[in-house]
Formats: sequence, C-alpha cells, structure tokens
Amino acid sequence: MQQPLTPAAQRVLDRATEIATAGHSAAATPLHLLRSLLLEESRASEILGGFDVAICTVETVFPDEKSVPTAETTAESEQSKLVPMDEQAALAVQEARHLAGIQGRHSEVGTEHLLWGLLVVESNVSAWLREQGVQREQLTQLVDEKTGFSAEPLETDVRIEFSQPSVSQRHNALRIIDAAANRAREGVRVVEDYVRFISDDAHLSTLLKSWRHDFTAAISTIAPHDLAAARDTLSDVGTTISTTAEAQRDSTAEVLQANLKRVQEAVRTLEEYGKVLAADLGGQFEQLRYRFYTLEKSILSTLHNQSRLAGCNLYLLVSEALCHHGSGPAIREALAGGVSIVQLREKEMPDRELVEFGRRIRQWTRETGALFIMNDRPDLAVLTEADGVHVGQEELSVKDARRIVGTEKLVGVSTHTIEQARQAVMEGADYIGVGPVFSSTTKQFTDLAGLEFVRQVAAEITLPWYAIGGITADNIAQVTEAGATRVAVSSAVCSKENSQTAAAKLMTALPHEP
Repeated sequence: MQQPLTPAAQRVLDRATEIATAGHSAAATPLHLLRSLLLEESRASEILGGFDVAICTVETVFPDEKSVPTAETTAESEQSKLVPMDEQAALAVQEARHLAGIQGRHSEVGTEHLLWGLLVVESNVSAWLREQGVQREQLTQLVDEKTGFSAEPLETDVRIEFSQPSVSQRHNALRIIDAAANRAREGVRVVEDYVRFISDDAHLSTLLKSWRHDFTAAISTIAPHDLAAARDTLSDVGTTISTTAEAQRDSTAEVLQANLKRVQEAVRTLEEYGKVLAADLGGQFEQLRYRFYTLEKSILSTLHNQSRLAGCNLYLLVSEALCHHGSGPAIREALAGGVSIVQLREKEMPDRELVEFGRRIRQWTRETGALFIMNDRPDLAVLTEADGVHVGQEELSVKDARRIVGTEKLVGVSTHTIEQARQAVMEGADYIGVGPVFSSTTKQFTDLAGLEFVRQVAAEITLPWYAIGGITADNIAQVTEAGATRVAVSSAVCSKENSQTAAAKLMTALPHEP
C-alpha cells in the first residue's frame, strides 16, 4: 500500500504539474518539483533555506521556464489535462514514499520526504543540490529532527517489501513494457494498413494515425535507452511458443481482427505494468485503450454494414401525399423496378394506421428480399418487425435508438456536414444519409449541403451512405460523378405514373458493384 501524502505534499505535486502544463512541458520534471517545494511554505522550504537555496537562485540557474503560472495559464491548465510526471520525478516521489514507510511517520509523505527523493534520484536537480551543499547525510539528520526517526532502515529479522520497485522489479517491468509496446506498435500498423489499403477509408485511417502518434507520445516518457537495455529477445522463452492458429489466416479480415485484439491486449499490459514506473503512465494507456475500443467498433461496424448493404443501392422514401396512385401500388412497383430499401416516412399518420401500414410494407419487402426502415420511430420499427430505423440530427441519438431496436436492426442517420458524417461513424450508425444535395419537394432546407458535401464523404468515408435530396433521373449523373454509388429518392419514383419504370431508370444510372 502506498503512503498517503500530507496536504502540503499534495499541494507541491499539484503545483509542479500546473507549472509544467503552463510552461507547455511534456511532463513535470524534478526541476518543476523543486520549484514547487520552494514556493510552498513547508519543512522542505525551511531546510532548503538553511542551505541558501531560494526560488530566485533556481530561476537564475534554470531560467528556461516560469515557476509561477499566471492567472491566464492556470485557467488554461484547468481546462486542459495536466501533464504527467516524467520518470525521474515519479521515481523521486516513490523514494519519498519509501522513506516515509521506513520511518512510520503516521504513514504520511511530507515535503521533506519529497526533497529527500529529489536528492537521491539522479538528475540535474540532484547534482545541483549537492553543489549547494545539500548532502544525503546532512539531509538525513534534518529529516530525523522533524520525524524523530532514522532515515536509514533498521536491521530487522524480517524484511518488509515496500511499494516502490527495486532495481530488478523496475528492470522486469521495463522488459515487459518494451515487448508490449512493440506488439502495440506492430498491431496498430497492421490495422492501419488494412483500413488504408483495403478499406480505402481516409477518415478511419486519420483516426488510427492520430491514435498511433498519441501512443508514441505516451511511451516516449520512458527513456528509449532504458527500454532497449531491458530487452533480451535471445532469452525470451515466448519466442519458441506458438499455436497452429497463429500460423494461419484464412482472410485479410482475420488478420485485421487478430491485430485489433493484439493492440488492446498490449495496451492493457502497458497500463498495468506502467503503474510500476509511474501512476500517471497507467492512466495514459488506459485512455488509449478506451479510444481503441471505439476505433475497433467503427472499423468492424463499417465492414459488417458494407457486407449487409451490398447491392442495396436504391433507397425509396415513401409518403402517401407524393404517390401518383397510392403508396401501396407505388411501393410494389418500385420493388419490382429494383428498389432494395423502403423507408416509411409519414409524419401525420396516426400510430395505429402507421403500424398497420408498416406491417404491410414489411410483408412486401420480405417477399422481394428488400429491407424495410421506419422513419424516426424505433418503437414502431420493433412493432412492425422492420429492419431498422432512420433518425435525423434533431431526433433520437444513435445510442438511444439502438437501446430500443437492439443490435440486429439498422440505425441510419441523416447528416448535413462532414463533421456530422464523421461523428455518425464513431457513434455506431449502420449507414448515413448525405444531403440535401438538391432542393426537394418533400422537405424544405434553408441551406443545401450540395454536391461538395457528397465529394467530401466520398473521399473520406466507406460506411454505407446514401446521397439524398432532390435527386432525379435528370441530375443523378451529377451525383454519381461526385462519388455517390447509392442514392435515396422519393418523388423521383413515387410521383411517377409508372414507379417500376422510374426505379429501373435510376438503377441503370447507378454504378454497378463488382
């Protein structure tokens, strides 16, 4: 169990990270810790004052960073995540805990213990303190005067192991961390290559690259030399252990899935063993692990829905008011003409009629192998046994809709900007609507997303998506030239005298999947 900190010691550590964050440092160093000790009126500042070590002296010798954050930078640091401690500062805190544990001073770590840790852990600060006359023996006596105990361990018949790692424990942790870091780096590269070269998904590739860079920043807080020095591949018993499954991959998708799990397992190892070196390090890897879970979900969901919606290129939105000779005949004719998804969009129809009509559409679509989607109403999607529900930006979220319809049904989302499209992918949408592309008779918009939005989505996103809004046989060529392979239409089919012919004409204009 780690020794708790006194309030003064806790303030010192908090201020050290605030100083580092305000100075835009990657991590809090022993120098930040020394400055914080001098700024706190405490036993440590009294001891340092006895050696004529003051904050002004430190500022003169180490002028590279400010000691006291301004009100503006402090506000910034409160809004952003404080930086962690670097390896040397974390070791100094561990030495302080070790000393407090030996002394038994109510199991509390005081500022004098933190000063002790700074002195015994080798750094530019410990070297400078020794130059100022702060020697281990003298500091031991001064600490003893405060605590009434000896800073040197007593000889006992029983050896007690404290929470700080020994040299061998630290070496073992570094060896494990080095191996896990290599596995994580290798695994995420395999995943990134799949998403980049097989999926051609620019959005997910960008997110994976960002994750990889953040991972590199986290692992770089450990000196590369320490990791390399701890590596011993020749003596690694695991290099000769393998299974038949590891030597066989039946598809590139299996390669992807195996490496998604490899990254997660490796980062969990880093999270646990990183705590041996510094508590903050474990927290960094924990957040990276959670982020990778979301990436895995988005990658696998995209692949699953690409397969599930393969060949479903023409999507019909039905409203009775737009149909030339009734929505029932229009739907049946459109299905015969090649429509593969039918969405029931009736805003004014009473629920009982909506359910009854939805069940008829369910029967028609099932007979032709098409999908049936209920607009806005996940509850009625369940009652009518629809294949899914479609929601807008102002309706239920993907998360809430999913809680109602479950994991098997589709959840589609309307998007009007590239940011909304990216967000829909990360939230777990099964497909997205992209538009409005043109003015529409079914819905009025103050702003059109237009063909530029279609181009943006085509360049970035491989989750199935449908261009929507005012698309007709006359302008569909512009939409496909912008990159769309799937479209959603309404009046272009429903309002025609022969919906089958209208649907077939649109199908002919769409690119054929290989």
